[in-house]
Amino acid sequence: MARTQEGGSDWEGVRLHVVSGKGGTGKTTVAAALALALAAEGRRTLLIEVEGRQGIAELFGIAALPYEERKIASVSPARLGLPGTGTGEVFALAIDPEQALLEYLDMFYKLGRAGKALKKLGAIDFATTIAPGLRDVLLTGKACEAARRKGPDGRRAYDAVVMDAPPTGRITRFLNVNTEVAGLARFGPIYNQAQAVMRVIRSAETAVHLVTLLEEMPVQETVDGVAELREAGLPVGGIVIDMVRPPLLDEAAVRAADGDHREEVARALVDAGLSGRSRSAQAVRTHVEPLLDPLLEQAREHAERVLLEREQRAELARLGLPSYQLPLLGEGVDLGGLYRLAAELKSQGAA
Repeated sequence: MARTQEGGSDWEGVRLHVVSGKGGTGKTTVAAALALALAAEGRRTLLIEVEGRQGIAELFGIAALPYEERKIASVSPARLGLPGTGTGEVFALAIDPEQALLEYLDMFYKLGRAGKALKKLGAIDFATTIAPGLRDVLLTGKACEAARRKGPDGRRAYDAVVMDAPPTGRITRFLNVNTEVAGLARFGPIYNQAQAVMRVIRSAETAVHLVTLLEEMPVQETVDGVAELREAGLPVGGIVIDMVRPPLLDEAAVRAADGDHREEVARALVDAGLSGRSRSAQAVRTHVEPLLDPLLEQAREHAERVLLEREQRAELARLGLPSYQLPLLGEGVDLGGLYRLAAELKSQGAA
């Protein structure tokens, strides 16, 4: 249920927002909109991409993101059509596993130029390919470091970090790096790094949000994902129901859609003037009857979809998690649409 801005956020105290979802549900778009919403009122957020698709750059209409934190947007409550003051900033980072490993080697082993030489030999790519646990430690570790980083003044560098994470089917394994890295090392810097990452991920400062559509497969994957996250002891956040289409029929029309209403619809079309100036039987056969079957079929299909979506909502409600609803943008998601979605998330308490 939507709330006023004064109602605050459901996630006060959360600094790392991990956004996952089945492919095609719009998780990258939701992650970007959430970062914008969190930045309102003068805050700084960092939006992180870990899959190398450059989806963030495409959404914001900018050049491909390098392996460095770069400002991509300024946002104020007024820009979201909401009350309040202050202009916040959104930074973005596309994490490259090879660059992250070089940074890691320099940080813990002081390799410097030697690390770059290893990259030329292909050793870095080899390491991140044969040891996916190490790759996930590097990716999650960078996000956790950003969430905990402090500036010279002792304040946090970012008020919130939003990670556009892997799909729901892989999210638990991706985040549970402590288990993944057990086969690589049981002590030393890699092990210690995994332990530090898990302390952040399992803390109250992290929430894993899942994006879904009101369709059977995405909802089932969301239900399974929540169960896996809970079993692993990972902090489950909210459910974002994306691309919601408005109902075209009221409740009575939905219930009546399966009946035989040809005569009623025909009369309504005649009353609307679709038979021209004449109400003769010939005019009705010519102008009205060809429309009846397609209209009735569309009404039945719409009623079926409404009922199916109602079942999926009930399935999601049984999870007992906060949920947020974003509309389907028929014209596609441009920058204006992204800010509209951010305003929706803000007004509903997701940020």
